[in-house]
Parts: sequence; structure tokens; C-alpha cells
Amino acid sequence: MADATPASGEQPEQKAPEAPKKSRKGLIIIVVLILILAAGGFYWHSTYSEDTDDAQISGHLIQISTRINGTVVKINVDENQYIPKGTVIAELDPSDYQVAVENAEAAVASAKAAADAAKVNVPITSVNTSSNLHSAGADVSGAHASVVQAERQVEAAQAKVAEAQANNVKANQDLERYKPLVAKDVISKQQFDAAVANADATKASLNDALAGVQAAQEGVKVARERETQTQSAYKYAETGPQQVAAQNARARQAEAQVESAQAQLDQAKLNLSYTKIVAPANGIVTRKSLELNQNVSVGQNLLTLVSLDDLWVTANFKETQLKHISAGQAVEVDVDSTGRTYHGKVTQIGGATGSVLSLFPPENATGNYVKVVQRVPVRIDFTDLANEDKNHLLRPGLSVEPKVTVK
Repeated sequence: MADATPASGEQPEQKAPEAPKKSRKGLIIIVVLILILAAGGFYWHSTYSEDTDDAQISGHLIQISTRINGTVVKINVDENQYIPKGTVIAELDPSDYQVAVENAEAAVASAKAAADAAKVNVPITSVNTSSNLHSAGADVSGAHASVVQAERQVEAAQAKVAEAQANNVKANQDLERYKPLVAKDVISKQQFDAAVANADATKASLNDALAGVQAAQEGVKVARERETQTQSAYKYAETGPQQVAAQNARARQAEAQVESAQAQLDQAKLNLSYTKIVAPANGIVTRKSLELNQNVSVGQNLLTLVSLDDLWVTANFKETQLKHISAGQAVEVDVDSTGRTYHGKVTQIGGATGSVLSLFPPENATGNYVKVVQRVPVRIDFTDLANEDKNHLLRPGLSVEPKVTVK
């Protein structure tokens, strides 16, 4: 049996190289590591973040209209022009509204003059009514004294009548006694004539006294009428506080008319200011339908202003993705049109699914119902957009891909 040991000086038989096997083994290991890393990355991505391609940029589309009727006399903007807030977009003919302002100013001046006059009359009325009350009181007292005096005069006149009647009776009696005596010549004709004259005189005195009584009674009547008049005047003077209150009310009414006229003036000035149509925010002019010499009416849409100041992302996540999404989570937003990535945060989760908010919401109460994964709108606000130029390239409606970090 031959010895397998090689003879001295001979080289042992060389085995086939194993380098290709090791290379294949290393390649397999690399592939396995790549698969593990890919699986780990997928797991991390699915566990620590949620993303969707059903998302777009949203913003405010401001419909610009006029608040008054008028004719366009000047246009200062063009289609797709960026304009800052406060820019005068167009101007309407201000002639009619300027005239309205002037009329309102005249009405305010007139109302103020009337109010000033009413205010001045308040203290004058107060002083006059007080003075009239005192004067009327004095007049009443004087009239009453006149009545008493007239009544006393009536009494005095009546006493004179009584005296005259007594004298007249005595004179007539004396005359009757003298008649037979004069016939018998007991007394002289002269004495009889004196008796006749005395009787006539006493009769005249009686008539005069009776006339005096009548005059005194008329005086009482006049005095009482004057007393009634003074009492009426006094009662009217007693309404002085009411007159002052009425004058105060007229003064307040005049002040209210001033305020009303001032309000009309303010409205006229507002209408005049509305002849200049001003941009309420920064934005881009679109859908401009405004032309020179065009008659526009209240509420007529003139153009649309796309605001670039307040933009956000509306991302429609599947309902199965909302388990770990909540307000305040950080978001990376990839913008397709620019290729840039912006940062943001979840602000709100919609109150209903998109299908419920559609024009024709689905009716699931049927026998052939098929479950469909719904999508819910989620609002994402940019956190780094404030540092961008106001004329940035983000526009409402652009497609984006947000990635929400949920863990």
C-alpha cells in the first residue's frame, strides 16, 4: 500500500480557491443587512411618522366688491399683480358723494346753532318763570286787597245811602208840615221854599248815594275779575318748573338732532371714502373684471385677491392614520412645485370626513354596503413661512406631501 505522505521535497496538492464562496457569502450578508435596514426603516417610518400625498395648500381667496354704486374712473392694478395691503385698487367717481358730505356738514352746522340757542333759553326760562311766579303772587295779593277795599267802599256808599234816605225822609216830612202852615200864612213863603229846596236836595243826595253804591258794587266786580285774572296768572306761573323741564327737553332734542346730523355726516364721509377701493390684505390680483367707465353696484364682484400671508396645508389623512396624530405635532411639508421642504405643525383635525362634507354625502344604510376607508381633513400650519419673502412661490391649490412625526 503506497504511503500517502508526499516524498521529501515534494509540494502538497493545492485545493481549489474558496474566495468566490466567501464573496457570495459576503454579498448575501450585505443583501440581508440591506433588507433588515429597509424593514427597520419601513417599521420606523410606519411607527414614528404618517404621510399622505392627498394634500394641498389652502389660503384665503378674498372677493373684492364695492360698497357703493358708482362709475369707475381709475384702475391701479393688473391681472396677477402682487399688491400690498392698503393699495388703492380702483377709484369711483366721487362727485355725488362729495356733495352729500357738504350737505351733511351744513346740516350739522344748522343743528348745532339750534342746539346752542336751545341751551341759552334754558337758564333764561328758569329765571323768567321764577320772576313771574313772584310777580304773580304779588299781583294776587294786590288784587285781593283791591277787592276788600272795593267791598269797604260799597259798605261806605251804602251807609251814605242810609243817611241820605233819612235826610230825605225828614225833609219830606218837614215839607208836608210846612204846606198847611204856608197856606194859613203861619210861615213865610221863603221858609216854605227853603223846605222844598231842602227836600229836593236830600232827594238828590239820596240818588247820588244810590249811584255811589252802584259804582262801588261795579268796583267790587272789577276787582274780583282782576283777582281771578291774577290767580290764573299765578297758576300759570306755578307751571314754571314744567316750562323749564320742557325747555330742557327741547335742548336735549336739539342735541339729539346734532348727533343725528353728525351720524349722517359720518355716513356721507364713509361713502366718500368708499369711492376708493382698497386692498384689505397682501395678495395677488386674479379674475379681474373691472374696466374703466364701468358702472358698478353694491356687492358686485370686481376681482379676487389671493392672500399670501396666511397659508396652510389641508391634508386628507386616512382614518386609519389618525390614531397617533394630534394637534401640535411637527410636520415636514414637501412642495412638489418648488422641491423645497417646509416645516409646520398640526393645528386642527377636521370635524367630519370629506365624504360627509361633499355635495352628495353617501347613504350607507343600504343592503349592499361596502366599507371604504374614509379620509379626514387635517390642518397644518407653516412655522417657517413667516421668514419667507411675501412674494414667495407657494400658492393655494399646490400639491404637497406632509409627513407628521407622531412619536
